[in-house]
Amino acid sequence: MNDSIPMTAIGHQRLQDELKTLVRVERPKVVQDIAEARSHGDLSENAEYDAAKDRQGFIEGRIQELNDKIARAQVIDPAEIDSDKIVFGATVTMVDVDTDNEVTYQIVGEDEADIKQGKISITSPVGRSLIGHECDDEVQITVPAGVKTYEITDIEYR
Repeated sequence: MNDSIPMTAIGHQRLQDELKTLVRVERPKVVQDIAEARSHGDLSENAEYDAAKDRQGFIEGRIQELNDKIARAQVIDPAEIDSDKIVFGATVTMVDVDTDNEVTYQIVGEDEADIKQGKISITSPVGRSLIGHECDDEVQITVPAGVKTYEITDIEYR
């Protein structure tokens, strides 16, 4: 997998911060927990040891995953994008044609997506449906409740 992974600078920094925490705090702590559990004797029936080894496996796997994502990161600053079309980083305001409800989403990388903060992944059904459209376009998006039609009212890059 040599594909680049698009992300904003904020998302890239979050991944780097998580990696630092895992390497500098979590990894040494789990090593200490394993050593302490070993000192309790018989490892075959030692639940603390098993739990610490499981945690170590998770931490090491996550460190590898983060290193890979950071190495393949394509950091994009939405403020530098000048486009009339929706691309990665766009903040899109749209209105549900049926209900007149207005929603605003920023299209971000998978690791940054947080619907509560109005950030949707570029790989999500909504994100994929919006890419390439312009203001005043009507977009049909397949959601779990069916197909919804939205009119794009604003596109910003900030």
